[in-house]
Amino acid sequence: MIRIVSLLPAATEIAAALGLMDQVVGVSHECDFPEEANSHPRVTLCSVHDANLPSREVDHRVRQALHENGTIYTIDEPLLRRLQPHVILTQRLCDVCAVGYGSVAKLARTLPGSPRLVNLEPTSLGDIFDDIQCVADACDVRERAEALIQHLSERVEAVRKRAARIPDRRRCFLMEWVDPPFCSGHWGPELVEIAGGFDPLGRKHRPSAQIDWQQVLDSRPGIIVLALCGYDVPRAQRDYELLRRYPGFDSIPAAHNGEIYVVNARAYFSRPGLRIVDSLEILAGILHPNEFLEFVSSGPDDARVMRVGSS
Repeated sequence: MIRIVSLLPAATEIAAALGLMDQVVGVSHECDFPEEANSHPRVTLCSVHDANLPSREVDHRVRQALHENGTIYTIDEPLLRRLQPHVILTQRLCDVCAVGYGSVAKLARTLPGSPRLVNLEPTSLGDIFDDIQCVADACDVRERAEALIQHLSERVEAVRKRAARIPDRRRCFLMEWVDPPFCSGHWGPELVEIAGGFDPLGRKHRPSAQIDWQQVLDSRPGIIVLALCGYDVPRAQRDYELLRRYPGFDSIPAAHNGEIYVVNARAYFSRPGLRIVDSLEILAGILHPNEFLEFVSSGPDDARVMRVGSS
């Protein structure tokens, strides 16, 4: 049996979808889906993990830790050695998302058996699908990935074709952080585009970035979606209150028309796994509710998305 350690929530979700959870022997501190992941040993810790910290303080501590230590995460090395993995699922994409690849590679070279490192580094929707195949190949279940990717691709194309018939490409700002403001990057603007919109501030297939608030005012988005990295809907609602305090907020069309939404970016949007397709469908329901009625929020009890703006 191939023994797998996953250092990424998205990788754990991919492993589960491929039917590999019985081979996963360790996960990161953030891996929480599927539920079974919560019963596995956790091999990482985060130095700035505190859900009660204000967003600006989180940003400050992350920057400080990266400057001083090069990472905000630590690996439980003794535990990792005891787990004796054959495959370690990791990433080189973002030092804020998980343990840095260099740290993992250095430690892996000292482990018995020289475990295989699988680097997941997606910047687009297609890359995410390639990562599913990559995990499957590393774990000798290639055929399982083919059917899974085919099903996901069909869902994406169904949204793309329906959205392509809609002439109104709505201006949608997908916001990744409120204080300080960050635009979305990588696959985020691509999702908006496929769902029938246009993100005037998005950095398609490039890293997200801090922006000036004036850029948001100047872009005049008709919709704002708060997909705040690592935040669920209740936590994102708190930052919506921060957003409302920015100067000129009421002049933005999205604010004026009550078209501001918070989404669960802890489970969707920020995680490049299978639920990225759910994220696309959520966006389609936000951007064009009349055309994608089946994806529209079911109300205040919907854990995926909530409309917080009021016209």
